[in-house]
Amino acid sequence: MPTGVIINALSIIIGGVFGTLAGHKLDAKFKAELTAIFGLCSMGMGVSSIMLMQNMPAVIFSIVIGTALGYLMHLGRWIEKGAMLMEKPIARIFKKENKNMSQTEFLTNLVTIIVLFCASGTGIYGSLDAGMTGDHTVLISKSILDFFTAAIFACNLGYVVSTIAIPQFLIFFGLFIGSQLILPLASPAMIADFKACGGFLMIATGLRICKIKEFPVADMIPSMILVMPMSWIWVNWILTLLG
Repeated sequence: MPTGVIINALSIIIGGVFGTLAGHKLDAKFKAELTAIFGLCSMGMGVSSIMLMQNMPAVIFSIVIGTALGYLMHLGRWIEKGAMLMEKPIARIFKKENKNMSQTEFLTNLVTIIVLFCASGTGIYGSLDAGMTGDHTVLISKSILDFFTAAIFACNLGYVVSTIAIPQFLIFFGLFIGSQLILPLASPAMIADFKACGGFLMIATGLRICKIKEFPVADMIPSMILVMPMSWIWVNWILTLLG
């Protein structure tokens, strides 16, 4: 049962509605400070996951090589292009409600939240983790952050924010189902290293949210594909050679 995926989608729907109806009562300083807390929470979730790491060299190698591959593939740009394709039908149905915002600014913010909700490292990691282990903690924690994030964006964008829950659910549900095919092939150590790799992405996300460092989180996503095979290779081949 994709409990975490469902909760995450509902949090965006409800947060978007709440922000549209009550967002005008929130001042700019409150929104900025709350966003910084989101970053802090993301980093705390990342530290918790990294502590589960079993094979540090395998995880570090996967992050470095995976990020390099993502950069060479221009993965971040492809994700943005995909978001722009999703933006077109959504923008046609929901016109901008904020008369003080230009159409260009409206579309830019819309693409931003599509990437944020549908292609975040935390969401992808959480969906895969929930499918492989049945632990929905990451997605439920992300849902709390997404509720307030959706509400803040909806202050300016309106009900359109809630519609992002539809493509997000489809993407995360697909990852949830696909990850269950991986589970029979994974050892506990491989899963722990996968969680640790996701933890690094959550810390990178938190630093971006707090505007401390603009880590290329989208380009780091391939590391989550590499980490489990690398964990297996490290345990079964490299440690044997070193021993």
